[in-house]
Amino acid sequence: MNKLIVIEGIEGAGKSTVKRIIKNFLKSFGIKKIFCVREPGGTPIAEKLRKIIKNGEKDEKLTYISEILLIYAARSQLLKNVIKKKLKIGYWIISDRFNISSLAYQKGYSKTNDRIIDLLQKKILSNIKVGLTIYLDVLPKTALKRIKMRGKMDLIEKKSFVFFNKIRKKYLSLIKNKKNVIIINANLNIKKVMLSLIYQLKNWLIKNEYK
Repeated sequence: MNKLIVIEGIEGAGKSTVKRIIKNFLKSFGIKKIFCVREPGGTPIAEKLRKIIKNGEKDEKLTYISEILLIYAARSQLLKNVIKKKLKIGYWIISDRFNISSLAYQKGYSKTNDRIIDLLQKKILSNIKVGLTIYLDVLPKTALKRIKMRGKMDLIEKKSFVFFNKIRKKYLSLIKNKKNVIIINANLNIKKVMLSLIYQLKNWLIKNEYK
């Protein structure tokens, strides 16, 4: 059984909260070997790259190509040094974002250098498959309200409504008719989100004959 679970959605969708819910549910299901990661990040080098991607540098703007390369460099570190090793010894991995984020954000907002993304994912993502993608669908208006309530925002969180609306549409087109995808209405309160998530996650586990 493929034990890599990925949580996707725009900023403000509630990915961190859902990650904790999934972890607790898997434990209640008798699963003990669970490891959580985030993208970009998850290793010492990847976390340093995350800071540059999320916050940039004061006197230098990150170019579009550089951003793509840094994202996939961080993903390469995480895959080789954590995810593949953990999966090999029977761990369940819960990842806050994965490759579909790059397709939604980098391809969704700009068609520039799509070929670079295609080449990078072909090289870096060989021999790795996602078992389940959980997409948290939230309206940009709701997401932006949540982001502002957090206080300090990074470069991505400061983007406009138009930006997030475009990314959401790209996400929805990417997951349309895709197998092993759970879509959660993340506009609802956390209790309703949790109930919907647990119901669908349980059905997925049973369907895949996990015992």
